[in-house]
Amino acid sequence: MSGHSKWSSIKHKKGATDAKRGKLFTKIIKEISVAARLGGGDIEANPRLRTAVLKAKSVNMPKDNMDRAIKKGTGDLEGADYIELIYEGYGPGGVALIIETLTDNKNRTAADVRSTLAKNGGNLGETGSVSYLFNRKGLITFDTNKYSEEDIFEPSLEAGADDVSSEGDVIEVITSSEDFHTVLDTLETAGFENSTAELQLIPDATVTLTNAKTAKALSLIDKIEDNDDVQSVSTNLEIPDDFDPDTEY
Repeated sequence: MSGHSKWSSIKHKKGATDAKRGKLFTKIIKEISVAARLGGGDIEANPRLRTAVLKAKSVNMPKDNMDRAIKKGTGDLEGADYIELIYEGYGPGGVALIIETLTDNKNRTAADVRSTLAKNGGNLGETGSVSYLFNRKGLITFDTNKYSEEDIFEPSLEAGADDVSSEGDVIEVITSSEDFHTVLDTLETAGFENSTAELQLIPDATVTLTNAKTAKALSLIDKIEDNDDVQSVSTNLEIPDDFDPDTEY
């Protein structure tokens, strides 16, 4: 999973310097509200809500924001009714993309996603065209400035993790979706403080492009993620070892 670990490292660096905190909060609030609407407002009894709250805590979202989002989802406060839509497509070099959205206007979101892809070397695919390449798994990351891979490796595998790897300043623990919370609880109980913990679509295999095409693919993903309706973008792009996100190719 070294390619995915490199991808996590780049996203971690971007997140550490990204000034668009308000946009990120809005997306997480949507997810919390939908999770509460579908599974109830009890965090311990609703795995999806618990995962969303973990993500909120990882970006230091105030507790009041989380509580209001939960109440909007359960109907205790008035809120928008979001629907989940998933788009599949391709980016530069033919990399696979799965775009997960929450929206109150599916026509707007579909038009925006299609336009962004078309203007940046990508295109929409049919439902099922790339989803078979991915599996939903747990992803827990840790900062190498706090821990070494050796610190995390043994307790993670003993708790049921599938894989542990590191790249740059990120240690990445991959689990099955079923074992995600068990591994997370075990590591938290052992005193390991994670940077992020969420369920993601992880590719079974990856593709490698030239640095120039990798840069174009990452630029497209950034533009898609900038859309307020887009919750996440998953890709099978493997980042080359010599790729530098700060270099113009």
